[in-house]
Amino acid sequence: MRWDQWLWNIRLYRSRSLAQTAIKEGLVLVDGVAIKPAREARAGETVSARTGDITRVYKLLGFPSRRVSAPEVVQFAEDLTPPEAREEARKKKLEPGFRARGLGRPTKRERRQIERWDDPM
Repeated sequence: MRWDQWLWNIRLYRSRSLAQTAIKEGLVLVDGVAIKPAREARAGETVSARTGDITRVYKLLGFPSRRVSAPEVVQFAEDLTPPEAREEARKKKLEPGFRARGLGRPTKRERRQIERWDDPM
């Protein structure tokens, strides 16, 4: 199975084209080496993939025949991501000025608060 297919099948990337782009940009390393999207994946290999603010590390256990649901991912990939990486990504989301997705535009009052946080005075 191709690496871009495997990354998409286990829901690491939203689309196969995003997986291909990430591999081409060097955001995906297999056993510490940059790869090409069409390279064949082998069981037991370790892959580290940068998605957003976090670098996720997985050990390849199997090959899904289709895109699997989130609970089924554990059958095909073992998550080896260090807890520190998850904590760091969570802290970045809590930084001043961060706005959760779906909250819409800030109000005038919220915008002034954001500007005060960003002002170095």
